[in-house]
Amino acid sequence: MKRIPMMLQLALILFCVMAIPMAILTWYSGGQILQNSESAIAESSLAGLNANRKLNENALNNLAQDAVRLAATNIFDRIRHFETFDELNGNYSNVNKAQAVLLELLNLNHRVNGVYSSYFYLEGSDYVISTDKGITMLERYESIDWTEEAFVGRRGISGVWYPRRLDSGVNVVSYVLPLNRLLTTTRGFLVVNIRESQIGDYLRSSEPGKHDYLLMGPDGAIISHNDKSLLLTDGRQQPHIGEILENSSKEGYTFHETQGERLIYTWSRSPQFGWWNVNIYSMDELMTKTHSLQSNIIVLTVIIIVAGTVLTVFLATWLSRPLRELVRVVRARSKNLVLGNKNELVFLNAAFRRMQDEEEGLYKLLQEREQDTRSLAIHNLLRGEVTKQVAEMFPNPYNVVAIVSIDQYRRYVSKTNPETRNYHRYLLIGKCESLFTDGIHARSVYHGEGCFAIVINYGPSELESHCEGIHRTLAMIRDAAAELLGHSVTIGVSSQATESDMIADRVAEAMEVIKHRMIEGSGGITYWRQEADQSKKYIYPINSERRILNFLDIGDQGSIMKELELIRGEIQSVEYISYDNILFIYTQLVGVTIRHLRENNISTSLFFARRGNIYSAIASFDTLDELEQYLHDFFGEIVQYFTRSAGEVNHGERIIRYLEENFSEEIVFEDMAKNIGISYSYMRKIVYELSGKSLIDYTNQLRIEKAKQLLLESKLNIGQIAFEVGYGNVQSFNRFFRKYEGMPPSSYKALKHGRTSEPESM
Repeated sequence: MKRIPMMLQLALILFCVMAIPMAILTWYSGGQILQNSESAIAESSLAGLNANRKLNENALNNLAQDAVRLAATNIFDRIRHFETFDELNGNYSNVNKAQAVLLELLNLNHRVNGVYSSYFYLEGSDYVISTDKGITMLERYESIDWTEEAFVGRRGISGVWYPRRLDSGVNVVSYVLPLNRLLTTTRGFLVVNIRESQIGDYLRSSEPGKHDYLLMGPDGAIISHNDKSLLLTDGRQQPHIGEILENSSKEGYTFHETQGERLIYTWSRSPQFGWWNVNIYSMDELMTKTHSLQSNIIVLTVIIIVAGTVLTVFLATWLSRPLRELVRVVRARSKNLVLGNKNELVFLNAAFRRMQDEEEGLYKLLQEREQDTRSLAIHNLLRGEVTKQVAEMFPNPYNVVAIVSIDQYRRYVSKTNPETRNYHRYLLIGKCESLFTDGIHARSVYHGEGCFAIVINYGPSELESHCEGIHRTLAMIRDAAAELLGHSVTIGVSSQATESDMIADRVAEAMEVIKHRMIEGSGGITYWRQEADQSKKYIYPINSERRILNFLDIGDQGSIMKELELIRGEIQSVEYISYDNILFIYTQLVGVTIRHLRENNISTSLFFARRGNIYSAIASFDTLDELEQYLHDFFGEIVQYFTRSAGEVNHGERIIRYLEENFSEEIVFEDMAKNIGISYSYMRKIVYELSGKSLIDYTNQLRIEKAKQLLLESKLNIGQIAFEVGYGNVQSFNRFFRKYEGMPPSSYKALKHGRTSEPESM
């Protein structure tokens, strides 16, 4: 390949890049199209089957609900005393009552499409009231003996669906609803016959092409089918249906070849009725468009490859022309680069590799030279180490150090990520150095913990005016920093230094000046001044401490706030007070308060847990305003705890007693809180403090405990127990039972009964 001309290589590469992937893509996409189309059609068919199944079930359920609602009325009570046809026809009033029943049956027929007839039979009577033959003798109506078979295996009090063929030859699915004491005092049963053809209309798919459908009962008997001759026969006798009935999956699809035709069988089992819904489609008809699309893709691919081959030769010639010209120029200028008769690509590769080697060598050289000596020198200077670069950066004899400190630094850190903070540092350092006027040399570095150190150097000519100029520049820096950071900053300025080795001491002075914002407030510019009375002893308001503890015992919050104001006034009235003394005063107040509470056997964890480390919080505040506000909240929360603790006990007893007596009913917690006279959020808090559980969890726990008792001691089924303990449906009951007990109710009952029976078996 190294000796083949670049134009031919390029043509071959372009052809391979185009033709081979195109062929592979066509082959792969064709297979994927067939596979995905079959899957998509199968999923779509299954979805359509489920939709038709639900449509049919909804119609049947609506009909069943209408029948239940009719049975729950007193319409049948009107004729329950007429056991014979003669009594019913004894007078006009009796006939009128029977006609009213007949009218209701006719209305029931009209509520759902496809109802063939309906009738009511009074237990022990010799007549029926039907919509097809009116009020007639039982012996003249069709036999009702089939109802005994329909009721076999019936569970609960609901009706049953039973497929059958009427004496008239019409295939129907009958809904038989026996009347019970929950519905009416009348005994008998109501029958509604819906046409099998109507069920077929619900189940018939709208997919194109020919297809078959089957609706089979749990035992495999065919309830509905395209071929009416197969109705009520065993569906297992149909091809591949037996495999579906033996499948454990509730729904799915499978493919079969029958007489050279590819068929898809989709099935879905009704969770409510246990009926099997099966649709059969011809995949050959459904895949007609897919096969046509695949053929078109193959033809189009061949055309593209042929056209691409011609285009490849043209592109290879056109694209290689500039490269061949470049190789000619490089060969002419690079006399020492000799590669014999190698092709153009090999030549250019060797040339660019040499350029890369030279570039890497240059980069390493620049990397060794590039060092930020200025920042390193300033950091060393702040630590007291004077290097040679210091004299170049600060040629003038006078220096001051300014510390720019971010106020409420912890809050700033909590609101910004590390990348943002680094970006802010970069911008702020640039601002600190660029705002000073000519003649003043200023260098800035980040000093840590939200502080930026600025070393300001000036000469004798600026000595007299440096204070005003520096102050004006520092004010500009303060405003720019506040706008950039979204936080105010405090600036502390040291005294003047005439030697470079004095810079470290001036840094300590500026850091000490920053602490003055505790009294003077944040956002200011403060200058170092030597205080004559810095050696004074600490002050401490011992009398205020005693009074605060006394006011705390009687719950006098207002007096406590006044004492805190007196303490602040005393601090501000002292001519000089150190930062450490201020922190000592407030931390001592907090410590004495906590000790006082513990001596009185009061748990401080209830109202101090969310505050974290109180002493660290006090040390993080910058100003007296923040400290005083924190102490206001601190003592206010204690007083509120004392005032509400007695009331909480009384409210808690009422709440717990109410929940234990009414947990099986539907409780509206907001209304319950209003009746008690407290807010809903406060009620939730009381329940959590008393029980360690949320209001909803506590209520559900009561329900589950009662349900466990009923499971072991009563003969109620799961649905009845769910209703008994306050759940509207079995699904909710199962979900909460599994949440609290780790297993469904049925497993719990089996487990407990199994354990109690073990000693007897032994």
